[in-house]
Amino acid sequence: MYKRNQVFAVACIALLQFGIILITLGSILPSITAKFGLDELNAGKLVSILPAGILFGSLVFGPVADRYGYKVLLIVSILVSIIGLEGLSFTNSLTVLYICIFITGLGGGIINGGTNALVADISADYKDANLSLLGVFFGIGALGMPLLLGVLSKFYQYPVIISGVCVLMLLTVLYFLTIKFPSPKHSQGFPVTEGIKLLKEPALLLTGFFLFFQSGVEGLINNWTTTFMKLKVNAVQEDALYALTFYVVGLTLTRLVLGSLLKKMSSFTLQLISLLLIISGSVLIAYSYSYPPAFAGLIIVGIGLSAGFPIILGYVGQLYEKLSGTAFSIALVIALAGNTIINYFFGIIAHHYTAAKLPFLVIACVVGMIVILFFIKHKIAKRIKL
Repeated sequence: MYKRNQVFAVACIALLQFGIILITLGSILPSITAKFGLDELNAGKLVSILPAGILFGSLVFGPVADRYGYKVLLIVSILVSIIGLEGLSFTNSLTVLYICIFITGLGGGIINGGTNALVADISADYKDANLSLLGVFFGIGALGMPLLLGVLSKFYQYPVIISGVCVLMLLTVLYFLTIKFPSPKHSQGFPVTEGIKLLKEPALLLTGFFLFFQSGVEGLINNWTTTFMKLKVNAVQEDALYALTFYVVGLTLTRLVLGSLLKKMSSFTLQLISLLLIISGSVLIAYSYSYPPAFAGLIIVGIGLSAGFPIILGYVGQLYEKLSGTAFSIALVIALAGNTIINYFFGIIAHHYTAAKLPFLVIACVVGMIVILFFIKHKIAKRIKL
């Protein structure tokens, strides 16, 4: 019999590593482009490969987890990520670099989906609260890696630093080997028919399209904030990055508090308040003409975005307990598609108009999320507690 606290700790450690994986490429991108002599267009191609790998990993993890369980899945995904990180650090071949970035994203996508589905499975009560606490560790990894690179780059080159991180990741694999995990749900074979039926589930599609916009908004903030801050409030690069960092801090710390709030308040009410906070912060950003109010607005948006994934994935975990891995896989693939499509759409807007339109697209997405949230409530209110 597995011990819930041990398995939850494993999930937190693994998701922390996903935070590291997701942020590492962006952190070392200037060094990679200089090493290979890449222009901005080719650098953009590099950046697009990572989410492609994450998308593929999110697609495959669910059925594999339902068939074989989480232990092998997480161990293999971390090993794959280690190989990818080491490869992109040391290779002198551009082709190998592309492959390593893809498999790094592949491993990361599996880790992200697998840990969230695992925590939902082991949480008999308060799935959303536990998923919120899990999300804190992603933030720690995402914040910690740039800090680590910034401090140690004075003494070591980035391949050495990343290799040290990979050694620590390998040690966690050894720890995972000693932990007992929940048994696979469908050890006799892949639940193909049941999985296909999930694609027709209105509740799953609604939650997936809520996350479509949620992920899209998060991507907009992550990818376009520095450009927006420079354009709208004349922020220098360092100040724009400083604001983005505090946005992540606000999101991470709020998820820490959210775990307690979800045990006392309706998740639906909390999610609705969070969406209204995003709109409030976006309005403040849109009509800011100096750095301080834009900075404050960005933190408010981070606080508002903290609830989306934990609460909605908590609903998915409650609704589809027997096929949670496959259900999470479907929801996360829809979410990642939203990230890609919405950010591409804003790229067109920024090209033809200006990146200063960023807050208005965020507001439009959040209005769509509010509408979908009420549809979700109507569809699932009688099936689970909201």
